[in-house]
This record gives sequence, C-alpha cells and structure tokens, in this order.
Amino acid sequence: MTETRKPGAMMGEKVKKAREKMGWSLQDLAHETGYPVDVLQSVEDNSIVPPVALVLQLSRTLKFNMEEAETADGKKAAASRTKSHKKRVASYAYTPLTEAGARNHLRAYLVTIDAGTEHQGVEYKHEGEEFIYVLKGGLVISVGANVTVLGKGDSIHFNSGLHHKLSNPNQEPANLLVTIYTP
Repeated sequence: MTETRKPGAMMGEKVKKAREKMGWSLQDLAHETGYPVDVLQSVEDNSIVPPVALVLQLSRTLKFNMEEAETADGKKAAASRTKSHKKRVASYAYTPLTEAGARNHLRAYLVTIDAGTEHQGVEYKHEGEEFIYVLKGGLVISVGANVTVLGKGDSIHFNSGLHHKLSNPNQEPANLLVTIYTP
C-alpha cells in the first residue's frame, strides 16, 4: 500500500527545500549541524524518521519550525505529525507532549526504549539543556565521557550541547519523560 502525501508534507522534503533555499549543499548542512552527510541524505530521502535531537538541530540551523503544517488543514497535518513521531526511530519511539512553535523553547516527549538495545547511529547533540526522568525500567546514558545508570524514579539534567546517547541493557522497555530546552 502506497501512502499519498501532499508536496512538502514530508519532513525530508521540508529539509531539502529549506537547505536549497539557503543555497547549501548537503555537505554545508553537515558542517552546520554536526551530523554526517549520509544521515542528512536519509532524512531528505524520507528513508529514516529523524530523532528529536536531529529535528531540533535542523529547525534551528534552517531557521524554521520543522513540525509546522504546510497544508490548509492544520488538524490533519498535526495528526499526521503525531502519527509520524510515534514511529520507531532505531530502537526507540517518541511522542511529543507539547506544542511546537517558534516562541516555544521547551519541548517534552514520552520516549520508549526497547529492552536490550544499544544506541545506534550518530550520538545526539543539540544546543540547550535536557532533563530525563525514568518512568519505568532503566537506561544507561553517556554524556560526553560520563556514563550514568538510571532506574525507575531517577533523573538526569545535562547540557545537551555535549554528545549524548541512550541505551537500555535491561530486560524490559524503558519509559522516559524527556524535556528539552532550546534557546
């Protein structure tokens, strides 16, 4: 079954259009965001659903709200975004809990990390701060050179400008409340 979308409705198309409007190559965008060209190409090709950190970095770098509706029917677009964000990204899934907006600097997400998974792909890094509270299960988080093990009821607050990655070595999925502040 093929999914029909309006032009510009998919994240990758928005990224490519904004990048080209700025006159940048994928290599230029890679230098501005810190993400590898192959990851950015996968976003533009819509072959991956980008993780939250990458969406935030692209929004900031390309100077627009990635989650903003481009269609006349805002409710339909919002439902589509929510459904898209509930999709799996590597070994985890996330659902936004707060509204996106140019004036909103604080975003909250419900994140589920599968049991027995290691972080895959690039490490995350984005301007601002991040707070993670473990609702269920546990996780291992690396922030820079520091590694912290968290269990149910534990939390961590850190500078999200540092490279960070999450993994869940436990036998049960981890449910997290993740709050991100971007200046």
